[in-house]
Amino acid sequence: MSERPDTTAVATGSGPGRLLVAVYAIFALAAGARAGVQIATRFSEAPLAYTLSAVAAAVYVLATVALALGGRTSRRVAFTALSVELAGVLIVGTLSLADPDAFPDATVWSGFGRGYVFIPLVLPVVGLYWLRRTRPAGAGSAPAGTS
Repeated sequence: MSERPDTTAVATGSGPGRLLVAVYAIFALAAGARAGVQIATRFSEAPLAYTLSAVAAAVYVLATVALALGGRTSRRVAFTALSVELAGVLIVGTLSLADPDAFPDATVWSGFGRGYVFIPLVLPVVGLYWLRRTRPAGAGSAPAGTS
């Protein structure tokens, strides 16, 4: 059963949201492919880094699908995924700079996404803004996806 978008607001996957969904899809593929190769060929070299890259890829997949669907439940899932992503970028970014030895190889979120031109840092902020901008009428001042 597919979820239908809320008709009282702009769908999250329409207009500029299409670009957002496309960027998330590209990041899901890039992070997933990178993590897959690293885990399959060099996992023992940096297990934490490669596992975090796989987690990032999973979060990107979840965000992509949730933003594309745009229904009430999908908005909540997207809000959660984007929040986890932002927290991950901030935590891993900080830890990777504070203790570089813990990250002998970079993750998608290392150095706040420096290896990806800081897009991993900016992307969840843009996504959360888009969820707020497209929230259904009458949603009040609560963040999109919460009630």
